[in-house]
Amino acid sequence: MLKGEIAAKIELVPLISFNKGHVPIFCEIHDNLMAVLRAHQIPVASSCQGDGVCGRCRIQILAGAEKLSPPNETEKFLKERHKLQPNERISCQTEVLGDILIDTAYW
Repeated sequence: MLKGEIAAKIELVPLISFNKGHVPIFCEIHDNLMAVLRAHQIPVASSCQGDGVCGRCRIQILAGAEKLSPPNETEKFLKERHKLQPNERISCQTEVLGDILIDTAYW
C-alpha cells in the first residue's frame, strides 16, 4: 500500500474516544455502538441485552453526533419514553459512521 492509501484507510476506521475511564478504540463503519463497547469489555447498562426495549443503554455523545446513524423508529420511541437529552443516544440502536467522543454517568 502507498502512503496515501494507508492514510485514506485510516480515515475510514472510526475512533470511539471516551471522556473518562477508557482507552480509545477503533471499529468498523456501521458497527453497532453497544456491540463494539461490549466487545472491548466496556460496560453498557441494559436489561434487554440490546433488543431495543429497555432504553438503559443510553450514551452521551459529546462530539461527533453527526457521525452516527440517524435515530430509527425504535430509538425515537425510547428517547421520548425515557425523556433522553438531545445529546443522548440508545447505543443498541446506533451505528458508528465516524469518530465520536462519548460518556455515561456510570463510567
